[in-house]
Amino acid sequence: MSKFISVGKILNFHGIQGEAKVGFSKNQQDFFSSLKEVFVKENDDYFSLKIKNIRFHKTFAIVKFEGINSIEELLKYKGALLFVEEVTIRESLDEDEFLIDELVGLDVVDKDDNKLGFVVGVSNNGATDLLSVKTKSKNISLIPFVKAIVTTVSLKDKKVTINNIEGLLQ
Repeated sequence: MSKFISVGKILNFHGIQGEAKVGFSKNQQDFFSSLKEVFVKENDDYFSLKIKNIRFHKTFAIVKFEGINSIEELLKYKGALLFVEEVTIRESLDEDEFLIDELVGLDVVDKDDNKLGFVVGVSNNGATDLLSVKTKSKNISLIPFVKAIVTTVSLKDKKVTINNIEGLLQ
């Protein structure tokens, strides 16, 4: 069975021809524009919506789906999350890109392999991604996910190695 990952949300209709105003993750315009289909979850089933056309307006995508030609036909999808199969996302990841659920739970160690804590979440401050790390002292510290600080990520070894500069972790 395929695993699905959310990539956007139908926020509203756009115009009267059944186009959808879709919100999506910041800096993902190239990935979003490459999609040919997305899935909508109804009850426990996912069904496909084929994408006919995508254009971008401000921070939103305007999406025309095949077979949806009026506001009435689109309204049942208003508020629906849009998903893609996990394999679709994995194919578009660069070597140093990861899915958030792959990082959560990984141990955080220093260059000498001393355990400093573990990743409890990932966020973005507009400039960079941040790893939320729960330290041994039970504090949550935010670590910029940049090469100068996060030197390696090993999913196989289930750890993130960081350059533990003074004051980074509390």
